[in-house]
Amino acid sequence: MVNDKLERLRELLRGYGSCLVAYSGGVDSVFLAFVARQTLGGRALAAIADSPSLPRRELAEALELGERFGFPVRVIKTREFENQDYLANPNDRCFFCKHELFTVLAPMAVAEGFSVIAYGENASDVGDHRPGAQAAANFQVRAPLKEAGLTKAEIRELSAFLGLPTADKPQMACLSSRIPYGEAVSVEKLSMIEQAENVLRDLGFYDVRVRHHQLSVPSFQLRAANGSKRFGQSAPSHLARIEVGASEFSNFLANGNSAKVAEAIKALGYTHVTLDLQGYRRGSMNEKA
Repeated sequence: MVNDKLERLRELLRGYGSCLVAYSGGVDSVFLAFVARQTLGGRALAAIADSPSLPRRELAEALELGERFGFPVRVIKTREFENQDYLANPNDRCFFCKHELFTVLAPMAVAEGFSVIAYGENASDVGDHRPGAQAAANFQVRAPLKEAGLTKAEIRELSAFLGLPTADKPQMACLSSRIPYGEAVSVEKLSMIEQAENVLRDLGFYDVRVRHHQLSVPSFQLRAANGSKRFGQSAPSHLARIEVGASEFSNFLANGNSAKVAEAIKALGYTHVTLDLQGYRRGSMNEKA
C-alpha cells in the first residue's frame, strides 16, 4: 500500500511538469525534494530559506544532503525578522514566516519557469495547529505528500527504503518555536537557544528542545542623595527549560551530565536551567498553563 502512495506521489509530480520545492532539510522536505528530482530531473529545484530561525548545523546538513543525493538546493534569504507581526510572536507566527517564504518563492518560480511550488505538509499534519498552511493556501502552494495520503510514518519508511538518512531524523521546527507565544522573538534569544541545544547534542542527546522563557523583571527603588525616590528595573533574566526524550533521562542524570549542561548553558546567559520531567513532546508550547 505504501508503494502505491509513492507512485501516486510520482504521478502528482509528473502532472505538475515542473516543481519548486520549499525545502528545510527535515524528514518530509528531503523526501519530497529527492522524489521530485527522481521524477522530474532538471525540472525540479529545492530552495531553502536562510534566516536566524534556522540553526547553522541544520543549514549545513540540508545542503550536504542535496549534494550527496543529487538534488540541487538554492539558498534564499527571507526577511521575516523585519516584520513586527512575526517578532511579536502571536500564536499564528508561522503564518508570517511562511507568507514571507512564499512571497520570495512565487516570483522566483515565475521567473525560472516552475509551474508549481510544493512544500512538505503530509497527511499526519491534518488537524494540527498549522497557520503556515493558510499562507500556503493563499499562494496556491501544493502539498503533494498530503495529497498522496502519505503519513509521517510512511514517509520515514519510504525514506529508509530509498536510503535517505533522514528516515530516523528527529522532528525539527524553527528556533522561534522554542519561545512561548506572546514573548517577543529576537535574534539574541535564538542564538542562545541554538547554542544551548548544541550543548545537548554534543553530549549525545537525540530528542532535544530548549524552551526559552523570559522571566518577569522586578522593579526596585533607589533613594537619591537628596532623598528623592527613583524607580528602575533589574536586568531581564532567562530560564532554559530542557526537554529530552524520556528514554534519555538516565543519561542526563549520569556521569555528571546535568552539571555539565547547567554550567555550559548558564555561560550562554541563562539565569536558570531546568529539566522538564514530562520530557520532549511535540508542541509543548501549545499546552495550556
